[in-house]
Amino acid sequence: MPNKRRRLVGRVVSDKMDKTVTVLLEKRSIHPIYKKYVVSTKKVHAHDESNSIEVGSVVRIVESKPLSKTKRWVVEEVLARPGEALVTDLADEVGLTGQEQGEEAAE
Repeated sequence: MPNKRRRLVGRVVSDKMDKTVTVLLEKRSIHPIYKKYVVSTKKVHAHDESNSIEVGSVVRIVESKPLSKTKRWVVEEVLARPGEALVTDLADEVGLTGQEQGEEAAE
């Protein structure tokens, strides 16, 4: 039976700490009046036991017990490394559109 921990997908923006990465989470929602997409972001610290995740990687993080003062998440898996193209199923999960996906592959 799978556990009920939250799993989120985000992009690594910093790996300067030991066994810790900073993950940027984006939430897109439609404004109730103006009907435009509003992007809100949040940075969380996640545990990276192997210390091998690079900046720019797309990762899936999972909730955990508190590991330190600020760490409440653990990196479950690396979905895409920097420079790799995102798979369409993965792009849907992350929330990227086709145009942004092409830009990711071009970098």
